[in-house]
Amino acid sequence: MWCLELFLTLLLIVNDASSQWNVWVPRDISAMTNSCVVIPCTFMYPSGIRPYRGIHGIWYFGQPYPQLFPPVVFKSRTDVVHESYKGRTKLLGDLHQRNCTLLINNIGTEHSGRYYFRADLGGANMYTYPDFAELKVLDQPNIDVPEEIVSDESLELTCYAPDNCPDLTPEIQWMYTDYLPDPEFSSDYLEESNTAVLSNTLTFTPRPMHNGQLLGCRVYYPNTTLVYERLISLDIKYAPRSVWVNVSSEVMEGSSVMLHCEVDSNPAPKISWVFGDQELLWDMASNISLSLDDVTPAQEGIYTCVGNNGYGSMNTSLYLSVKYPPREPLVNESMTVLEGTSLALHCSTQGSPAPTLTWLKDGELVGTITADELSVLEIMEITPQGDGQYRCLAENEHGRASSSLNITVEYAPVLLDESKCTVVREGVQCVCMATGNPEPTIEFYLPDLNITINETDSRFNFYTHTDGHTSTGMIKLREKGERLDNGGPAVNVHCSIYNIYGRESILLELQQEKKYMMAVIVGTIGGVAVIAFIIAAVRYVGHNNKKENGNPRQDVVLENPALYYSAVKKDKQNLRKKVGEDGDYQPVGSMAGLERQELNYAALEFIGARSREGASGRGDDGSNYTEIKAK
Repeated sequence: MWCLELFLTLLLIVNDASSQWNVWVPRDISAMTNSCVVIPCTFMYPSGIRPYRGIHGIWYFGQPYPQLFPPVVFKSRTDVVHESYKGRTKLLGDLHQRNCTLLINNIGTEHSGRYYFRADLGGANMYTYPDFAELKVLDQPNIDVPEEIVSDESLELTCYAPDNCPDLTPEIQWMYTDYLPDPEFSSDYLEESNTAVLSNTLTFTPRPMHNGQLLGCRVYYPNTTLVYERLISLDIKYAPRSVWVNVSSEVMEGSSVMLHCEVDSNPAPKISWVFGDQELLWDMASNISLSLDDVTPAQEGIYTCVGNNGYGSMNTSLYLSVKYPPREPLVNESMTVLEGTSLALHCSTQGSPAPTLTWLKDGELVGTITADELSVLEIMEITPQGDGQYRCLAENEHGRASSSLNITVEYAPVLLDESKCTVVREGVQCVCMATGNPEPTIEFYLPDLNITINETDSRFNFYTHTDGHTSTGMIKLREKGERLDNGGPAVNVHCSIYNIYGRESILLELQQEKKYMMAVIVGTIGGVAVIAFIIAAVRYVGHNNKKENGNPRQDVVLENPALYYSAVKKDKQNLRKKVGEDGDYQPVGSMAGLERQELNYAALEFIGARSREGASGRGDDGSNYTEIKAK
């Protein structure tokens, strides 16, 4: 401890001339539980500062910043400290001499951590030094044991105890050394990481019989009840005597296998499983098992178990054979080619036994089946139909594997047969469909108007859609245009399709025009024929009723719903006055209850008709009429 005090004094003298905010504390310091510890401390402050009302200091635990409210270990102004430090701390140094040495009594493991000092010179001259002392509180002594202890080689074991409590001086004693051959003891006092440490070294030559024996180190403080002990078990190593492993085996790919190794040695050596130049697993034990899960063909080969304890070694090997289905084939990368290009697709794989290779396009067989580890599929002058996924399938008795590539064939646009113009109610609708890769762009050209349509136009309702490599364009010509000699509309629409490989323009034909005109003609003739048939039937029924029984006049009630209204139309003006200003015809019989918008009617006009007795007459307004009788 006196060396440390002398060092602090010299440090003050050297730094007094040109000092700034600075502090010196040991970076690491240790102590035994329930003992005490002294943390040496010297601080500096700028020479231009004059302390206001004295110099004060604060020790913090864990954090250097007051705003984070760290636990207060010691405070010179007041006795207010954290509960865990009440009655335990004392400032041994004189702050006016820039000595901030701190004493902590009766420490526990909870006091392990970092300690920061803060100088308070009054007013705004307060500073927390960033340097800290880290305290380690030990509950047992440390024993330095070599990683490897070999039989018949000299061994040194060292026990350490901290000596940082001025009122207590530790002593070290080895335990259970009676069975050791010629043990030797030596003590030493040293400073390690700025803290004082007492050590005691035990030297002896171990034998195999000492393996597993206990040795202990005891640290105690005379005239106190403070005693600390630590026990260790000796691990004496010597050469292995035998190594046993599984017999060579054969397994399937994907299965699991366990390789066992046992070493007859004392003590247990380091056992390693080695595959080639790679150490797969090792342990310090008398036996070890290597588990191989989901075995692959790459794991086939020689496995060696090596027992080595530094004194000697022994090994034994086995051969692991792996049977496996074909590995994933290696094929060309996916590619994009131009129509007419010739290709050669390669497929290679490995398997045991040798696999068969089959080429499939979109699930269909192409080429021939090859019983080899390499197959080449040649495609001469590829067409757009060659676009798709090509898969190479490798098979043997243990399984199968496959790899795929995509071939994209690019080609100039081709017009589809669905391209045409048709007559619709609103006018003429023209559809242009084309396929190509890249997808073709569609434009319409109206030479009569000198207009190119390639975007939405309210007059033409331009529409376009792309599905895969097929593009569809559509326009509607709301005006049917000039009429041809046969009465049909004149259509002159050109469709232009293009991509980076070509352009084509065609005149769209009005393919359904004749069908449309025929439907109009047939519909008109059919309608006239139906009306004529209905009139003839009505007259025939009326004539028969009069001839057979001469019944009085009755209102006609027809079962045919096509005739809901009947009237004799002679004078339009008088008729409008009779039936109403809205121009509707009056209902006949029980049909009057039906709503007008749901009914059809037939108006029969008899020009120059002669009246018959009981069947004709003149109305109040002077109009002629004819009545149809029904029985």
